[in-house]
Amino acid sequence: MMHLPQTDSVSELAAFWQTHEVVDFENDLTEVVEPVFQRTEQITIPFSQQQLRALRTRARRDHLSAAALIEKWVRERLDSETQEPGWR
Repeated sequence: MMHLPQTDSVSELAAFWQTHEVVDFENDLTEVVEPVFQRTEQITIPFSQQQLRALRTRARRDHLSAAALIEKWVRERLDSETQEPGWR
């Protein structure tokens, strides 16, 4: 009796599924009805070279990616505005 691999290794899983079919394990599978991944929407924000350099420098200082730093700043701003009277 074969079992599904118990690993988080992408290379091990890829090797396993190269030689096996998912239908051979249908009794071991569980249907997931709620979303597994949260969909996100991306936007593009134009920055000058100078702004981008400053952003990347600050992000490195904070041990974050530039995108993570921008997301943090936006969340902080939105959170602070939700605390203000009359925010909708």
